[in-house]
Amino acid sequence: MQKFLIKLSIFFLTFHIAFKCFSENLNLREKEINACSVEEVITWNDGVDKKTNIPNLTFVYVPGNEPSAFSSQEVTDMVKRAVNAWSTCGISTQVSVRADPNYSSNNEVMIIWNDAKSMGNIGASDTVHQRLYLSPSVFKLLKERRPTYDSRYTLQMTLSHEIGHFYGLVAHSKRCVDVLSYYKDASGAECTVGSKEEFKRYIEYRSEFPTACDLQRCRRNNQ
Repeated sequence: MQKFLIKLSIFFLTFHIAFKCFSENLNLREKEINACSVEEVITWNDGVDKKTNIPNLTFVYVPGNEPSAFSSQEVTDMVKRAVNAWSTCGISTQVSVRADPNYSSNNEVMIIWNDAKSMGNIGASDTVHQRLYLSPSVFKLLKERRPTYDSRYTLQMTLSHEIGHFYGLVAHSKRCVDVLSYYKDASGAECTVGSKEEFKRYIEYRSEFPTACDLQRCRRNNQ
């Protein structure tokens, strides 16, 4: 009986340690998203951040040409969620919907599905002409290659990423988890991450919304 109790105690102790390690790994990405020290605000030096020059910014979603996986309302709601997530940056921003992509006022950024303007990317920002482009064909290809993957996560991340550029965040973040990041540069150098094993567990490691570091950069540049 005593041997049995000892074995049982060892089993539960081993289980507790394994569960604790699993929980810590499970929360690692979440911790990276929600915390940011000054030294963690690093970029690829591929641009110079600046204060946004668009007062009373409005993102205008132009419905039409969405991939079949998304409805116009779904995309509109994602734009609103992205803008809301950036709101603690302190920039006054609105969201609206308009069918005509050719008309816009000085404070408006048009969000349009257009393969040619996306230039082979999943999304692209034209900050000069105030256009945010999304690629229908890239999302279609993503669905074909990963039919069980919920591509709404990638669309939400893409919108949050591209919207960040219009808040003056020109440079890309070098922290893998930041929504403004990319994973490798042209030379093959990789982004930074707390655990490479944790990084490999995700199809898309980047946060779908701005992280603490993204928001810290945004507030700093728009003071």
